[in-house]
Amino acid sequence: MSPLYAFYGDDFTGSTDVLEQLAGGGVPAVLYLRAPEAALRARFADVRAFGLAGDSRSRSPEWMDEHLPAAFAALGEGAVVHYKTCSTFDSAPHTGSIGRALDIGVAAFGGPAAIIVGAPHLGRYVAFANLFAAAGEQIYRIDRHPTMARHPVTPMHEPDLIRHLAAQTRATVGHVALDRIHAGEAAAAFDAANLGADAVLFDGMTMEDLAATGAVLLDRGTRFAVGSSGVTRALVLAWQARGMVDAVPPTVHAGEAERLLVVSGSCSPVTARQIARSAADGFVAARADVAALLAGSSAEEARLTDAATAALGQGGRALIHSAEGPLDTAAPAAGERLGEALGRIARAAVLRTGLRRLLFAGGDTSSHGVAQLGIDALTWAAPVERGAPLVRAHASDPAIDGLELVLKGGQMGGEDFFEIVKRGG
Repeated sequence: MSPLYAFYGDDFTGSTDVLEQLAGGGVPAVLYLRAPEAALRARFADVRAFGLAGDSRSRSPEWMDEHLPAAFAALGEGAVVHYKTCSTFDSAPHTGSIGRALDIGVAAFGGPAAIIVGAPHLGRYVAFANLFAAAGEQIYRIDRHPTMARHPVTPMHEPDLIRHLAAQTRATVGHVALDRIHAGEAAAAFDAANLGADAVLFDGMTMEDLAATGAVLLDRGTRFAVGSSGVTRALVLAWQARGMVDAVPPTVHAGEAERLLVVSGSCSPVTARQIARSAADGFVAARADVAALLAGSSAEEARLTDAATAALGQGGRALIHSAEGPLDTAAPAAGERLGEALGRIARAAVLRTGLRRLLFAGGDTSSHGVAQLGIDALTWAAPVERGAPLVRAHASDPAIDGLELVLKGGQMGGEDFFEIVKRGG
């Protein structure tokens, strides 16, 4: 049976969000950390969806030109191929260009591509092409969002997603507006919008909007989609409505872990509040000397590994972090090198202590850090918090195989998130 769906995640945190949406919809899935060879694919022969965890969110258009065609080719057997972006759609012409990924995908799979960014399950909404996102109890237009308007690499200054993409692509983008969806005219609006268009953006405020959108994608045989896990949810709802997948989600609870190591490179104020709260929950923190890590200091990596090992041995709660919010002068200037260093520290701590649960905080930290662990693939294990599930590692190294991980985007979770992960939800 051919896979229903394949996806490329532009960072690792977003990739595990997709696993959560698929699991909740009764769709067995696996996330590969590299293009899988035949033997690895054979281990997961019964899945109905699969993905590749990438890091294009932090890469240049030239990098995308070199690497995304091969990645998309590896996903080609999926009935729908999804380029998974962050639900805040933050990107720029020079970094994480969603427009360039759109161009490459349309060249590979044909158009029109579907663009779905609204993800009400994550507090993300699109109305008349404008993106809104939750922060705490408030909903903000994305260019006024307290974090995303000031993102250190890809600040969102344009809420109109068609205008935002226009700076990144030559593609023509049509639009299916909210009023047409609510009038039951999504399919007709899509047909009209795609005349001469390379891609079509769908508004979306509710699960009903996503269900209508997913039905259009199936009816029109859409091959390529770009956007948040709203793409995944839309397809799951459509598959369920047609009896193509099990409509009953699994009931699983992770259970409490004896020990937890948190590794954070996030500059988000949300993560900063979680770090501040962690001491009250019993976490012992060690702050990284970022300059030393960026300079490749093995002594600093050893110091932090020792600190994590000691904290895990004393109270079972350890935290290694590099920043405390967006205005922190020690915030990383080189996310890739920092993430790799934090990943090496995490791996050393796991090998030394036999740790079985690990939390990475921050998109770049997760993407570049997890890559240091020697993991072949990830599968969904249990829910923890929306958008940040517990996943299970599959690896040839017995010390890493079966390791439980949570990969948290900077904006995810309440102040006590670290303790929630230790408790298992």
